[in-house]
Amino acid sequence: MKVLVTGGAGFIGSHLCRRLVADGHHVTAVDNEFNGSRETVPPDAKFVFADVTDPSQVESAFATGFDAVCHLAGQVSIIRSFSDPVADLRTNVEGTLQMLQLCQRYKVPRFIYASSMTAYGDAAPVPTPETQPCLPNSYYGISKHAAERFVHTTAERSDLGFPFRATSLRMFSVFGPGQSVNNPYQGVLGIFIGKIMRGEPITIFGDGEQTRDFVYIDDIVEGWVRALSYGGGMSDVFNLGSGRSLSINQLAASAVAAFGLPPGGHPIGYQPARPGEQRAVRADITEARARLRWEPRTTFEKGLAETVRHARIEHDGSRQGAVEGAPA
Repeated sequence: MKVLVTGGAGFIGSHLCRRLVADGHHVTAVDNEFNGSRETVPPDAKFVFADVTDPSQVESAFATGFDAVCHLAGQVSIIRSFSDPVADLRTNVEGTLQMLQLCQRYKVPRFIYASSMTAYGDAAPVPTPETQPCLPNSYYGISKHAAERFVHTTAERSDLGFPFRATSLRMFSVFGPGQSVNNPYQGVLGIFIGKIMRGEPITIFGDGEQTRDFVYIDDIVEGWVRALSYGGGMSDVFNLGSGRSLSINQLAASAVAAFGLPPGGHPIGYQPARPGEQRAVRADITEARARLRWEPRTTFEKGLAETVRHARIEHDGSRQGAVEGAPA
């Protein structure tokens, strides 16, 4: 297949590009490198520097023809969505609409959208099934859910003139090797790991008893690959999570222990809770198991160990490079 991956230089997107290339697909990665780097895109994939909010930058890629679009490009920070809601709206909603319109113009039959657990909001039962009404309580969650509705309303239109199937994957807290340890706006585990490696205190917002569902990057990529080949309906939504809850306090303690430190061996402080935070999160993955034949296979413990191992290698390499490049 010829597959376009928007956000292909980001954390999830670059992992997906590598898997698709390994599976023999012809991959084009589109990214503006705001949160990613083209260096993470596999050499056998074509890279296009472009912003999805500007179709003129992306249209030349569409003109080559695609069998599917995997749309991962987006603004991914809840905090940034509150500080700059217009930018959040433009990237997540307008950017998705632009990709949908290009799919219509060039008759791309398959569209997979990176949705989010934040679409459910804070009042959802736990574990949360896909049938739960979405009542997002953050600007980020609102923009992700709005874009999701545009995706599925497009798929349900009868006037497109060609078959168009859309799948939204509501991803929970994805972690793994390659996640930034320097970006303070995304990936709580990556933030904690970076703090530990730099010797900085970990900050927990709220009491730390809020829970998240952490799912390993390889399992997420497997979910995308299965969705790509899924022959289901014209409009489907699936949760991709581990089905397990972990509190932020437990996450911090686990991260500290993964570095061989004893309990209390790294400073942890608390700040007031931030707006838009969900209190309890856990995915019901019954539908993904039954229909995608997808099952998360990496335990949190194993995934954490591999994430820390990779981060330490990258950190040591960066420090060595800085020493070698220092002026005489």
